[in-house]
Amino acid sequence: MKSRSRWLRDVRNDLGLRLIAATALLLYVIFIVVPVLMSLHSSFTDENPLQSGSNFIGLANYRTMVHDGELHATVLYTLALALAVTVVANVVGIAFAVLLNRSKLSYRVLRTVAFLPQVVSGVIVGFVWKTILTEDGLLNNALTRLHLVKEPVDWLGTPHMAQLSVGIVVAWVLSGFTTVVYLAALQNIPPELYDASSIDGATSRQQFRMITLRLVAPATTISVTISLITVLKLYDVITVLTSGGPANATESTAQYIVKLAFTSDRFGYASAVAMGLLLLSAVIALSVTSFLRRREIDL
Repeated sequence: MKSRSRWLRDVRNDLGLRLIAATALLLYVIFIVVPVLMSLHSSFTDENPLQSGSNFIGLANYRTMVHDGELHATVLYTLALALAVTVVANVVGIAFAVLLNRSKLSYRVLRTVAFLPQVVSGVIVGFVWKTILTEDGLLNNALTRLHLVKEPVDWLGTPHMAQLSVGIVVAWVLSGFTTVVYLAALQNIPPELYDASSIDGATSRQQFRMITLRLVAPATTISVTISLITVLKLYDVITVLTSGGPANATESTAQYIVKLAFTSDRFGYASAVAMGLLLLSAVIALSVTSFLRRREIDL
């Protein structure tokens, strides 16, 4: 009797898991696969919402991308931003993780605070930082009162300062995610390794280089890859913070796609650019993941 009840329970659990998996797969197909296929189809047409129909134009949209100077500028900026933000966010993340890897209540509270940037909506982040970075905002008031600058800095009004400001804000947002990833990895490192190395005379710097960095290598792979993908498709924070300006200096590729589709009404060309961004993101993610996984083995 017990074996039969156990069998029925196992069957119910198995059916439950299958139902959950099927639901997840269905949602993935509806919200990911289908839109991608629709966008791929649209990229081979001259679709325009102001026209009743669309014509198949083959690879014309993709040929246009080769000669689109504004697209090239947005791709270069997006790649530079992704590289810089990924490096800064991961360095800050592992530094915060090492500092917060304590069991006291105060450190647990600080962990929550460190993760807040990742939880807050990108739109809210953009509005808050835009208020802080205005010429009469909190940052300039603090800098002038401390006599660190004579005049308010135009953080968002010039191309180079706007690019720097966007990078700082996006790195701040991602640092919450990277901190949590590295903190989880640090908590899985056996304390005995540090005790043994201390007995052997290893310094804190040597322990960090030879133990910490090596054992958090899998977390580094996850953190770096997700950080790159996040920045490559970034839209909301930049749109609220600078709207891509000044002079398109902070326009990301995702913003350019939205502008093509909803300002220029070039749905077909926007879909082609979106497919290009998807392919670029996939190639970068796979390349970085492959490289970092080989690094894990070498370590």
